[in-house]
Amino acid sequence: MKKYKLIKRRGVGTAIVLATAALIGAGCGQPTSKSTAEANVIENLNATSDESNDNDTEAADNTSDEDTLNIEETQKVEEASEETADDASDVNAEESEENQVPALKDSVEKAMNCRFGCEITGQEPWDLGVWDIVTKHFNCVTLGNELKPDSLFGYSNAVCPGTEETELNGETITVPVLNFKNPEKILDKILKWNETHPDQALQVRGHVLLWHSQTPEWFFHEDYDKEKPYVTAEVMDKRQEWYIKSVLEHFVGEDSKYKDLFYGWDVVNEAISDSTGTYRTDTERPDEELSQDTHGGNSSWWHVYQNESFIINAFKYANKYAPESLELYYNDYNECDAKKRGGIIELLKAVKAEEGAPGEGTRITAMGMQGHYSVTGPSSTEFENAIKAYGEVVGNIQITEWDLAASDQYDSSDPESVEAEYEKERKQYNLLYYALKSAQNSGAAKVTGMTFWGTIDKYSWLQFRSNVGGGNKSGQAQCPLLFDSKYEPKPCFWVFAENNAE
Repeated sequence: MKKYKLIKRRGVGTAIVLATAALIGAGCGQPTSKSTAEANVIENLNATSDESNDNDTEAADNTSDEDTLNIEETQKVEEASEETADDASDVNAEESEENQVPALKDSVEKAMNCRFGCEITGQEPWDLGVWDIVTKHFNCVTLGNELKPDSLFGYSNAVCPGTEETELNGETITVPVLNFKNPEKILDKILKWNETHPDQALQVRGHVLLWHSQTPEWFFHEDYDKEKPYVTAEVMDKRQEWYIKSVLEHFVGEDSKYKDLFYGWDVVNEAISDSTGTYRTDTERPDEELSQDTHGGNSSWWHVYQNESFIINAFKYANKYAPESLELYYNDYNECDAKKRGGIIELLKAVKAEEGAPGEGTRITAMGMQGHYSVTGPSSTEFENAIKAYGEVVGNIQITEWDLAASDQYDSSDPESVEAEYEKERKQYNLLYYALKSAQNSGAAKVTGMTFWGTIDKYSWLQFRSNVGGGNKSGQAQCPLLFDSKYEPKPCFWVFAENNAE
């Protein structure tokens, strides 16, 4: 934990220098009253650690009034100058230490030989602190919401945004209007970054083509009107193929400016039930009406088909329209639970059984283990067993949405509780990372990617309530990621930065 404290002290030292500068400014005749100078000192100190209280209080006490004798001011300026030199030396040493903080992507590359990514969404790419973290420590990103169906329909969840005619397999069909502006805003930023920083280029994971949640209910009904009957499975086949074709051609098609950005795509997300361990149906949550604009638990895909054929079809269509170089995944959560793990394995086997050439069969590259865990579970044994089980079926696995929910005891307002929670988090990440490396070293599975679901704690999805499943249900503050809300590395950062972490 020494390195974490050094990074924190850098902020403290900076505040001391700023406070001393305010004292010197007042002594040199600048129009700064005692109250203003003290306010500046206090403001600078408020953003720092409690470790600086004693020294900084002394600095604040040295602030003088305008009518203080010149000789007293001169003495204070000299004293402040000496203190400034000492503090500057400390800060320079600590800045040198911080500059030695390794880029996580390099450490993980050495340890795991896999991609290392994070999730970004909304305005996060325009937060300079976040962008600095993303571009230094990660080599790929997942757009948290922008490539989901509701986003590509312009978030017009209550009603269809309009229709147009298009051709599919020689037949003219009526389809909803797609809107690509949400993802393109972020993708254009990444493109520009890659052009000017080729040595720090980012790749993108597409997320997600087929999902029961965040897909508008009207998409499953006649005339795209949820007040009308559901369409037949045959009609839904055409809609599904059109949607997958349109999205993939737009972003990874031969003429797309984004085609070289994407390395893979989640084809199907969360199609296995938590409660039954089999396929998710339209009654996963009896208290959730299918007439809702979007769903958290129930699947209108299942309601139309009444079987899993739509999952197989999704992988067939993705194989048909994706370039061969684009990896294709299945992605799910609670994936270490033994019962649900069994259902996921059956799904993977069903997809593998239909493998074939583009336009004929399916293709699947890896199993995406979301990794939404907590500081208390799963155990490293459960985690490693799941990795090996999925590896036996598909060969490759990825951790795709990694974070750790806090313990019930966590109190973000209590420094001792924060320190204790950070240590729990460090230990759990360390145990799981060790298991991940162990599973790969055993040859049971190849780990081809690790992605954290966010960058800094304050932007984590676990801080907020969600109407589509998951998220924060208790209102408790969370600290699930590698960087705190002040953009600083936490103790768990060093689990991935140092190969010899204990």
